[in-house]
Amino acid sequence: MKPVRLPKLASLAVLLPAAALISAGPSLASESGGHPEPHEGTKPTVVLVHGAWADASGWNEITESLQAQGYPVVATANPLRSLTGDADYLAARLKSIKGPIVLVGHSYGGAVITNAAAGNPNVKSLVYIAAFAPDKGEAALQLAAKYPGSRLTDDPKAPVPTALFPVPLGGSPTNVDLYIKPDKFSDVFLSNRVDAGRAAVLAASQRPATALSGSEPSEAAAWKTIPSWYLVATDDRTIGTDNLRYMAKRAGATTVEVDAPHAVMETNPGDVTDLILQAAEHSRPSLAATGSNTQVLVLSGAAVLAVAGGLTITVRSRKRLR
Repeated sequence: MKPVRLPKLASLAVLLPAAALISAGPSLASESGGHPEPHEGTKPTVVLVHGAWADASGWNEITESLQAQGYPVVATANPLRSLTGDADYLAARLKSIKGPIVLVGHSYGGAVITNAAAGNPNVKSLVYIAAFAPDKGEAALQLAAKYPGSRLTDDPKAPVPTALFPVPLGGSPTNVDLYIKPDKFSDVFLSNRVDAGRAAVLAASQRPATALSGSEPSEAAAWKTIPSWYLVATDDRTIGTDNLRYMAKRAGATTVEVDAPHAVMETNPGDVTDLILQAAEHSRPSLAATGSNTQVLVLSGAAVLAVAGGLTITVRSRKRLR
């Protein structure tokens, strides 16, 4: 599927399978006759899961935007202790939520949602924001090393990625917390796209992950059975952009590419919100062919009139997934 950079007028254009035609009728998101609102009109709860070296406050602007549109939101804590333990923690939180759920993960949070969603029928959509989407048996750090692009290390043979520094917790040589070195944080996590003062604050407040969280193999791959959406940050220096593209394509996810760093919520919260809304509104048809390279615009009646009147509505295509 082609990655598409959606404009702010995202409600005027959605991806459809190759058989779809341009329609002059209402958009799928607004059509009620024959196309009921998802989940019988009930807005799903959006659950936001942060990754390593961040915390739930990173979702604040996105949470505010979603709540303003009437969506219940839970920006949950992620313990960052082990993939199994973190997924169990999230799975228990999900069981406390009634009704449909849109489950969103950033970075390592993607590995957590991939495991926690397995077997939960209330999770209707998975949204990966510059995130790991492992298959069963894969570990996060393993995926970050698949293709070049991650700056977590400049020495593949180093026992700990060289941009990180370990803090021993005792009891075992492998029982350590991993932090991004302060002098590396802006480059690795933010691609030097925020001012130095803000970058310093984020580096000072980063929450560490254990070495186990990045090396423990995934026990499930929920994206194989649950529809997924994926935001690829094209200047990702933490996981690596080509690694993001690989995981998005493999999952058959509806994919957008955004010119942003790994911490895309910090620089492009509107793009993140737009993709979550797509998943929440089920703008991707459930029968879309996995891996299809065909993109068709479906325009609402108002949009068709605007085009007829000479207004150009542009969807900017970026590089295809490899």
